Amino acid sequence: MENVLRPLIVIGGSVVLTLAIGWATDKLLQKADARNPHTPLWGLLRRGRIPYQLVLCAALLRGSYVEAGVLPKHRVGVAQTLTLVLIGSAAWLVIRIAAAIVETSYSRFAHARIHSDPARVRRVRTQVTLIMRVVSAVVGVVAVASMLLTFPEMRAAGASLLASAGILGIVAGVAAQSTLSNMFAGLQIAFGDMVRIGDTVVVDGEWGTVEEITLTFLTVRTWDERRITMPVSYFTSKPFENWSRGTPQMTGTVFWHLDHSAPVEAMREKLRDILRECPAWDGRDYGLAVTDSTPNTVQVRALVTAKDADDIWTVRVTVREQMVRWLCERHPYALPRVNTADAAQPPGVPHARTSPDGMPRRAHETPRTGRG
Repeated sequence: MENVLRPLIVIGGSVVLTLAIGWATDKLLQKADARNPHTPLWGLLRRGRIPYQLVLCAALLRGSYVEAGVLPKHRVGVAQTLTLVLIGSAAWLVIRIAAAIVETSYSRFAHARIHSDPARVRRVRTQVTLIMRVVSAVVGVVAVASMLLTFPEMRAAGASLLASAGILGIVAGVAAQSTLSNMFAGLQIAFGDMVRIGDTVVVDGEWGTVEEITLTFLTVRTWDERRITMPVSYFTSKPFENWSRGTPQMTGTVFWHLDHSAPVEAMREKLRDILRECPAWDGRDYGLAVTDSTPNTVQVRALVTAKDADDIWTVRVTVREQMVRWLCERHPYALPRVNTADAAQPPGVPHARTSPDGMPRRAHETPRTGRG
């Protein structure tokens, strides 16, 4: 009877104690979260209750399974399994705690700077994201190495592995040259402030917003909701446009090709009226001028400003559409026209539609070349 009750008491007691401690800890974190609504730390720490309970249960069972007499013939295997579970759950818990601390620090910083310095907030967000990926990778590697070292065979092989680490490092470096270059490029982007999450960029002729940055690749979300995934080394080796670099304010242009008789002064006044009614215009500046001319048309350019790339697009399309509509309604003569009238000919020069002897030529008749 004792052989049955002892395992049940030990295992059941470990599970009940784990649940009780986990429940009490969760209640304390919940109360702390309610008392401190300005910080998300306590609410984020509650996400780690599952690995926390696994650590408690594995530790309790690891320390008491010998006295419980559970599977005495497989004592080594049970101990090894509990040790692996303990190491894995402890690594999981460390990652959750680190993520909660980092996310809380970023939230406080972003809440204080989002209106005064949004570019710096995006920079910190990019750095925080990459730092968490590095921390997760380091903790994962350490956990796996610790699990492997629990096996006696791996301990014996450790000396030979360390002795050949130099050669293996050279081989691995040559084999993973592109991967390592991308990783170093990712760190360079994170702390070099080249490009940040949320920046508006133009890469390979595509306009979009940086959506995700990792140690190896970067994702750009285009205006039509496509995703372009590129290696981060692209942004350290090739030129690209970053419209959010520095201040997000932008100046845009709108072009029209009009007739020479276009009312430029009236267009300036209309441009001012259009911008005053456009919410996306930031009110910094505007202008309209004739920038080029051809024998048939003139090129009119309008300059407009906005607070960011999204608003500058809205201002440009609004100005273009309303100006063309106004010209069609009020000044249709200003629209480009194709002159189909016959050009005036100097005296004595035969008209293009008459033969050399002055006789009218039929529409399908072509001039003779004198051969036959």
